[in-house]
Amino acid sequence: MKVRKGGRFRSSFKLKRKGIEVVGEWKTVQIDPNLFAEEEFRDIVCLEELTEYKLVSSSKVGKVKEKKRKAESASEEGNEEVEEPVIPPKKKKKNKDLRSQTDKGNTHNAVEIDVLVDKEAKCNEIIDEANCEDHGHVTESISSRKDTPKKKKKKVPKNKASQAQEALPSVATSKKAKNWTTEVLSASADQKADVSAWKDLFVPEPVLQALSYLGFSAPTPIQALALPSAIRDNMDVLGAAETGSGKTLAFAIPMIHSVLQWQKSNNSTTRNDSVSKESHQHHDETRWESEDEAEKVTHQQAEDSGDEDDASFTTGCVKVLENVEFQSDDETHTVDSHKKRPLLGLVLTPTRELAVQVKHHIDAVAKFTGIKTAILVGGMAAQKQERVLNRKPEIVIATPGRLWELVKERHPHLSNLRQLRCLVIDEADRMVEKGHFLELSQLLEILNDSQYNPRRQTFVFSATLTLVHQTPTRVLQKKNAKKMDKKTKLELLMEKVGIKGKPKVIDLTRKEATVETLTETRIHCNTNEKDYYLYYFLLQYPGRTMVFANSIDCVKRLSSLLTILNCDPLPLHANMHQKQRLKNLERFAERESCVLLTTDVAARGLDIPNVQHVIHYQVPRTSELYVHRSGRTARAASEGLSLLLIGPEDLINFRKIYKTLEKSEELPFFPVDAKCMISIKERMNLARQIEKAEFFNSRAKQHNSWLQQAAEALEVDLDDDMLMGKKASEQEESQKQKMLKGMKKQLKHMLSQPLFKVLMKTKYPTQSGKLLLPQTSVSYSALGAVSRKQAKKKKSIK
Repeated sequence: MKVRKGGRFRSSFKLKRKGIEVVGEWKTVQIDPNLFAEEEFRDIVCLEELTEYKLVSSSKVGKVKEKKRKAESASEEGNEEVEEPVIPPKKKKKNKDLRSQTDKGNTHNAVEIDVLVDKEAKCNEIIDEANCEDHGHVTESISSRKDTPKKKKKKVPKNKASQAQEALPSVATSKKAKNWTTEVLSASADQKADVSAWKDLFVPEPVLQALSYLGFSAPTPIQALALPSAIRDNMDVLGAAETGSGKTLAFAIPMIHSVLQWQKSNNSTTRNDSVSKESHQHHDETRWESEDEAEKVTHQQAEDSGDEDDASFTTGCVKVLENVEFQSDDETHTVDSHKKRPLLGLVLTPTRELAVQVKHHIDAVAKFTGIKTAILVGGMAAQKQERVLNRKPEIVIATPGRLWELVKERHPHLSNLRQLRCLVIDEADRMVEKGHFLELSQLLEILNDSQYNPRRQTFVFSATLTLVHQTPTRVLQKKNAKKMDKKTKLELLMEKVGIKGKPKVIDLTRKEATVETLTETRIHCNTNEKDYYLYYFLLQYPGRTMVFANSIDCVKRLSSLLTILNCDPLPLHANMHQKQRLKNLERFAERESCVLLTTDVAARGLDIPNVQHVIHYQVPRTSELYVHRSGRTARAASEGLSLLLIGPEDLINFRKIYKTLEKSEELPFFPVDAKCMISIKERMNLARQIEKAEFFNSRAKQHNSWLQQAAEALEVDLDDDMLMGKKASEQEESQKQKMLKGMKKQLKHMLSQPLFKVLMKTKYPTQSGKLLLPQTSVSYSALGAVSRKQAKKKKSIK
């Protein structure tokens, strides 16, 4: 009988504890000689059967084997080389350690006993872990008592070399936690900042310590206004502030404060049974840490021997960690434990990358509090996330889809949301949009109905929370038409989110909605000319640049084009694997001069350091998207540039944005050097031809191979008409390949030539007729080029 739990099939607990004790003898079985093709095989093949045996517990079998081995070792005391090759290599290491502890004069008999004890100990450890699942029974088994001194022995050497070993894990963890947020969060880890400016905002002491460590000496305006009303007055907060203004900490610090307050109030009531709680936590931790190890051991055993059952009988080990019989008691206990440590803070974000970033920020601020956080996002293993939830984190950061999936599965930690103290909806205007995030509306229904907590605080933040579109006149002429303004927009949002009291509303956005330090520019061109201007900009002004497009196909096309032109772009879109998405973000943050080609997945919330330029390859469909895209640069009072490439089809969207954001002045045109455009067009046209040929070839190959496989599977003949592209002869194919190679060679030669030449009019008496100097062409930044053009314009007007 097999049981499915946690996505894996595991065999029954009782079966695994049974062993075989031989009572009779193995008897040979007579084989029919007609079965053999040749008579020679008769002496080679032999079958034996055992009819007389007993089923006994594996521990008894072990004892019998031990007695036999003792007898054998007594008879072979003189021999030093005894059966060592039988011992697996992993256990040899353990034996060496045991030998070093014992005297050198010990016989091999003692070593063999140690090996057996070690085997039994391993089995017992795994059995204990299975028994630990049944938390209702706190009593320890005899086997677990045997293990306790062993555990202590293991810990002693760690304490002896604590300084050296403590340094190593810290390095390892920092490598694991490498993220695009690390540069921001570890800016001044060496020098502790003065945090006296934070003390009037009722920030908890451990959080102040973390802020000092991170170097955040003073709060931003949104933080200074939100923290007192959230922490002291326990109010709901609706916050609208420009991009890069520190909204994450504005909701993270009050959330940490409320978790700490809950822990304080519960500590007084649970002080009496603290001893039992500590032991319980210890059992929990050991269970989660050793579960992986136990699984690895069992997988290795299964791989080594072909049959799982044989492996279990020979080793005498138990592979199962969860028993069917213990299930009911386990469930009742987990419900009790989850009541003791419920979910207190929930943060909802629209994108996975933003959820990862928010988790890193909360972890950094809650460094000295001991508060656990967990992340629940799509694109990653659900089983791992369930196991993280089993550790009962106080704060969960999630995207609505995966969270709703786990809520429907009735995970114990998410079953009682009535005890939730803080609910955060980041980028709320996007989350509550019609036709998006259906799971969020279902979650909010539960939170405001069956799982409603009157003491719960709600935080709603976004840069475009109060941005209102001008309603068209045709809509206003209809009956019951409401003119949308800031107040009505916020009221609708409060109704959807479920804020019932009077919240604190903070609006720090400008009329233009974008940041003051952002320079906005534009280039008007035809659709097919956008590639030229993009390539020109990337060559002329290297740096950290984000290029936004409206579709995934456009990102893919640009990625292959710029790869051919040696620009090494990093794509980012929803069709990529989550690990690859995060990896590309990390690479982008590491490199000083790099291009990130992305859809609106990366438009909201991401705090990537030192992004110098944002290029809108296609004009965004809404003004909110324009504000958020442009907000990836010019963050935290630094300067940045936004460039719109406006084609004929983008004019409608551009005018809408211009009207909504109430721009008083026209956006300046970005200066372009017309001399370089000829060679840029040559390069780009050649790259387009190569990209088109490669794309068509790969698409045709994929289509044709799929058809051929389907035809083979159905055993049907395939007509040539069904294949994509005419079936070319070998001569035509080779000719195409030659042409493609020739084009690539030509492009390679073009790319080797300098594009922005500094022409010298005089000749010098050198071998080549030129003065050989290193290229010291004065490179201006894109912002500098715009400011110089504007200065010239003003002079000409005067």
